[in-house]
Amino acid sequence: MNKIFAILGTISLSMLVAACSDTKTAKETATAETAGDETAAQVAGTKTITLSNGATVTWIQDNDGEKLNPRSLFSDASDSLYNSLNMPDGIPASVSTFLVKVDGKYILFDAGLGAFGGQLMSRLAALDVNPDSIGLVYLTHFHVDHISGLVAKDDAGNDTKVFKNAAVYAGKVEYDAWMNDIPKNDLQKNIMALYKDSLHLFAFGDTLPHGVFAMDAVGHTPGHTAFQFANLLIVGDLMHGYALQKDHPEINSNYDMDKPKSAESRKRIMQYARDNKLLMAGMHLPPPGFAE
Repeated sequence: MNKIFAILGTISLSMLVAACSDTKTAKETATAETAGDETAAQVAGTKTITLSNGATVTWIQDNDGEKLNPRSLFSDASDSLYNSLNMPDGIPASVSTFLVKVDGKYILFDAGLGAFGGQLMSRLAALDVNPDSIGLVYLTHFHVDHISGLVAKDDAGNDTKVFKNAAVYAGKVEYDAWMNDIPKNDLQKNIMALYKDSLHLFAFGDTLPHGVFAMDAVGHTPGHTAFQFANLLIVGDLMHGYALQKDHPEINSNYDMDKPKSAESRKRIMQYARDNKLLMAGMHLPPPGFAE
């Protein structure tokens, strides 16, 4: 496992923030865009859906412009399989976060790219959501395109909290791996230290505030987590190329740190979503970030 961590440590930052997924859109026929939420409907790079419990979830595209994951990211796939997609330029994807509003409170799932080109702050402003009003941040894992948005530079050039009033929830397995085992982890250590007074570590199977359930989705990273909230299943980086992996979950991306475990998690969680008629929300699914 340490060898895998070391290999991952050599992947450039530019590759890590380029992560992606595919073309199938959301649960548009079964779940309507939030009635009366005219602001969300007008903001580019967002889509708001009402969940089974009356809460809403808003997809927020954090990358700027089109995102295509290259064929080279999927070395597990044969040329014939990849070519059958007829996507020679790459598989459509995004870098995304998801904002849930429940009982008047905001929950953010992952924090995006931050200083590496993130659009989260501008889109929250367009949605008339102040970062100080976000009370909970749930992290699927610690790759830079998921946690860099937790911090910003102040006038003196020092890192400062973006979500000053938020409790941050991270998986203990993920936290321990990045703090102790994975190399090139300065960014992760610095961010966790900044939020140490508001950081809460959870175990797989825990039920977290507002009934969010933490699920084992390991493989992409050691503690990669999926979250279920009502009929919504946040799957994080379970898929980087949805057009390919939706029918071939055995195919991994080269970002997956433990490929056998990643494939097992993908098969299990996709089947769980089908069995329970859940709407999947993925950080690298193609716009608008949802898939049945």
